[in-house]
Amino acid sequence: MARDLRFIPPNSLVEVTCRTLQGRFLLKPHRDLTPIILGVLAKAQERYLMTVCAFIYLSNHCHLLLQPEDAWQLARFMNYVNANIAKEAGRLYHWREKFWGRRYRAIVVSNEPEAELKRLRYLLSQGCKEGLIDSPRNWPGATSANAHNKSWRLKGLWFDRTAEFKARRRGEAAPRLRFAEEVELELTPVPSWQSQPEHKVNTRLRALVREIEAETEERLREAKDTPMGAEAILAQSPHGQPRRSDRSPAPRFHAHRGYVRRRLEHAYLRFFYGYREAAKRFSEGKKAQFPPGAFLPSSRFVPV
Repeated sequence: MARDLRFIPPNSLVEVTCRTLQGRFLLKPHRDLTPIILGVLAKAQERYLMTVCAFIYLSNHCHLLLQPEDAWQLARFMNYVNANIAKEAGRLYHWREKFWGRRYRAIVVSNEPEAELKRLRYLLSQGCKEGLIDSPRNWPGATSANAHNKSWRLKGLWFDRTAEFKARRRGEAAPRLRFAEEVELELTPVPSWQSQPEHKVNTRLRALVREIEAETEERLREAKDTPMGAEAILAQSPHGQPRRSDRSPAPRFHAHRGYVRRRLEHAYLRFFYGYREAAKRFSEGKKAQFPPGAFLPSSRFVPV
C-alpha cells in the first residue's frame, strides 16, 4: 500500500510516532541510554532549529510533539534523531540489524486548542494507560514529563564517536565520558499555550498530570491490579517483544471539530492532485510545477 504524501502546513503541530523492528524492547530505559537520547534530541534541535513540545521514549516506540516549519525540516530532524538513536541503542544492546520497523509516522494536529491538548494528554498518558507506571513522571526513561512545569529544559550527553574512533586508532585510552559533551534540550509549550504566561502553563500542566494519575489509579483499582513499575521495566530484555501489540488505523489528521478535519482533508486532496499532475509531467520530461511543501521525485524539496 502506498504511503500518503508528506503534507504539513507551515508551522503546524505534528505528532510523530516511531516503532522498533518487530516491537522489540530496543529502546528499553537504561542509565546510559536515557541521557544519550536527550543528547541526540538536543543536538538535532541545535542543528535543525526544531521546536520540541513534548516527547516520550517507551521500550519499543516513541511519541514526539513537534512544530516544524515544513516537511523538509521535519524530515532532516527525524532522520538525524532516528539514525543516531539507532546507532547508540544498537551499540548498547548489541543489535546490528535494522532498528526501526518503518519510517516515522507524522500526523498533523489542527490548530484547535482542544486538539492540541488531547494529543499532549495522550502523549503524557503513555505508560500509564498500559499499566506500566502510575504517573507520567515515573517513567524511568527519556520523557519530557519531568521538565514540563519546571525549567522546560533537559540536559543530555552527546558523544563525538568520530573523535573517539580516531583516538582508539591511535592507541589512546578512551574512557566513556572523554568524548561526551553536555547539551541542553529546550521545550516549548504547544502552540495554543505559547502566548500564555509561564505560571499559567505550568498550572495547567500540573492539573493535566493529576488527571492522568487519578484516572490511572481508578483504572488499576477497578482491575484490582498494580502497575508494572520501574524496576520490572528496567529488568526486561532489550531483545524481548510484547506478547501482543494493539494497533489501530492512524488518521491522516487529528482534529477536534468535524469541519476542521474536512478542511484539512480537502487541503490534502488539493496538494495530492497537484502533486500527481506535476509528477506526471515530470516523468514525461516536461516542465512541472509541484505544490509548495512537496518533495520532488528526485528528493528535492519545494519551499513554501
